[in-house]
Amino acid sequence: MIVVAAFWITTLLLTGGFALDRVLSASIVQNFDDQLKYVLNGMIAASEIGPDGEVRFNRPPADQRFIEPYSGVYFQVSGSGADTFPSRSLWDRRLRVVDEHQDVNVHVYNSNEFDGEPLRISERDVILPGSKVRWRFQVAQSREMIDTQIRQLRSTLFWSFFALGIGLLILAALQTFYGLWPLRRVRQDVAAIRSGAKTRIDENFPVEVRPLTEEINQLLAHSEEQAEEARRHAGNLAHALKTPLTVITNAATARSPDLPETVFREAIVMRRQVDHHLARARAIGRRASVHARATVWDSLQSVQRAVDRLYEKVTVDIAGDKTAQVRVERQDLDEMLGNLVENAAKYGGGRVFVTVERRTPMIDIIIEDDGEGIPKQQRETLFQRGARLDTDKPGTGLGLAIVRDVAEIYGGTITLEESEDLGGLLARLSLPAG
Repeated sequence: MIVVAAFWITTLLLTGGFALDRVLSASIVQNFDDQLKYVLNGMIAASEIGPDGEVRFNRPPADQRFIEPYSGVYFQVSGSGADTFPSRSLWDRRLRVVDEHQDVNVHVYNSNEFDGEPLRISERDVILPGSKVRWRFQVAQSREMIDTQIRQLRSTLFWSFFALGIGLLILAALQTFYGLWPLRRVRQDVAAIRSGAKTRIDENFPVEVRPLTEEINQLLAHSEEQAEEARRHAGNLAHALKTPLTVITNAATARSPDLPETVFREAIVMRRQVDHHLARARAIGRRASVHARATVWDSLQSVQRAVDRLYEKVTVDIAGDKTAQVRVERQDLDEMLGNLVENAAKYGGGRVFVTVERRTPMIDIIIEDDGEGIPKQQRETLFQRGARLDTDKPGTGLGLAIVRDVAEIYGGTITLEESEDLGGLLARLSLPAG
């Protein structure tokens, strides 16, 4: 920021100084030229032709420097074939007369015809009454005065702009240093949080930095929430596995004759718990991706093909919005839809109908079957881990529990209702629209 500020301050000051120098220098030269033109026009107005054809003034020039030798202010009147009338200040020198052009209007230019004394000359050609000679009136003045003024002007501009630039750079550096000082305090607080001295950024920061500190605090709270959630699930998994392991250990210690059956039964219980917690862990890990998007129709077609292979006598029909997307990872969407459609195929009467509906800001996925349905008072119990109403068919009893947990992680819901069209169970999965 300081380097960029220094670059632009230097560029702008150089550009502005150059432009100001051009304007003021031109103003000084213009004022100098106006004085020369004024004297030249006054001389022409006071000129007349004498009895011998010479040029004379009916009133002498007011500037006394015209009569002081080498005073730096000169005039000269010359004509073709006529005598030259110089000012006394020229003494033994004469102004150069260039006959290649005629100056009907006033012509002002620089000249170095006198060694060591650069001149500014104003000249004009005039035909005076009573004379046929074209007279050239010239007024010259040393440029030393305007050159001195321009040097003083440039010196003043340089040191003024130099001081202004240094001041602006110091102000930019101070502004950058003190403006970014709250970020240093934020860094110190974050370091204190990492070392354990603090848990939150609790200082009162300026309004420009406050959104950053609030986001950091929310991020810390989110991380703590995830860590606590992970600890809770780890504890739940440990508790869920503790009882089957105890049963297996006791049976092995007592050398129970039904040890193989016990190990097999408890292993199935442990596998159900591990599958359940792994599904939750995967969903929790993926929900941090804000770019997660999945097309519902593609996932339903994939599930439809899988169910058609597993249940040859079951017909799965899908309808609705083919372009609907949800903010869910594809793998998690496949797992939820797979559990719901497979349950409908497994416990239904052979027909499953899936509908995709858009209900801003959610997408509803409705799975209906033509089975016997489930009484209203028993529907909520199906979401409990291991809960099964039909124990004659294989399963772990964790399908709906996994669906509900994963849906809630992504901000969705799952409800069970009665299908009005098919008469069986209706599962309504609502997920945030992508």
